Amino acid sequence: MSDEVAAFRRSLGLDSLIDVHTHFMPQRVLEKVWAYFDAGGPLVGRPWPIEYRHEEEERLRLLRKFGVEAFTSMLYPHKPGMARWLNDWAADFAARTPDCLHTATFYAEPSAGDDVRRALEQGARVFKSHLQVGAYDPNDPTLKDVWGLLAEAGVPVVTHCGSGPRPGPFTGPGPIATLLDRNPRLPLIVAHLGMPEYEDFLDMAERHEKVMLDTTMAFTPFVEAEAPFPRRALPRLEALQDRVLLGSDFPNIPYTYADALRCLEETGLGADWLRAVCHDNAARLFGL
Repeated sequence: MSDEVAAFRRSLGLDSLIDVHTHFMPQRVLEKVWAYFDAGGPLVGRPWPIEYRHEEEERLRLLRKFGVEAFTSMLYPHKPGMARWLNDWAADFAARTPDCLHTATFYAEPSAGDDVRRALEQGARVFKSHLQVGAYDPNDPTLKDVWGLLAEAGVPVVTHCGSGPRPGPFTGPGPIATLLDRNPRLPLIVAHLGMPEYEDFLDMAERHEKVMLDTTMAFTPFVEAEAPFPRRALPRLEALQDRVLLGSDFPNIPYTYADALRCLEETGLGADWLRAVCHDNAARLFGL
């Protein structure tokens, strides 16, 4: 499998990949996430086998073997009081894992502004906001300082704001459109290309120059079976070549890493698009 990933990189003339959507978190938290997937929980709705159910060191070894130069530790709270200790764990993980882009998170709670300020002081370079799991409104008043801090710092936030795989109370384009109207300088990365409201989030990216999209799970048979990307929108995705980033959801994917890359290749969007998406855009964004 690593040979397939290497062949993909060689075909594009890339020495490495940059993946902006990978998950590393405290082991006991990750095990609860895996148990939720195993049970086909309400936000999943169907069997979801975990391809890379390994200990942390083995997961790191695999990413490096795939040639992933830099990756994230996407982690997220589902209730108040979790964000700060998750961020402390992530700061330690980044300190002992030099190829990890120091990741942090927050929740809609009174401490959110202080939590984000503290994480920025610790060196966070990217944040995760999971509107589906957290079930909070991005326009909650407790988050006003958060968005201002991130916009001012120019630090991107990867946001699960689309309604896939199951809608949440604050998913979909509406809440995020309101947020961006209030914070047009916010660097926001829409996870999963905004699945399943792909075209609505393409609209958003076309309106807001700071909006980016990540490819997490997009175009794979697993997703296409329920939320196919509309082929009429491929030219629009091609035109946004400089604002699309590789994401995988590693390790929590029900297929191989090579499969995910192959599905991107099969879009027919071409080598220039793939090079930009799989490496160059993130390298520019994070100064790598």
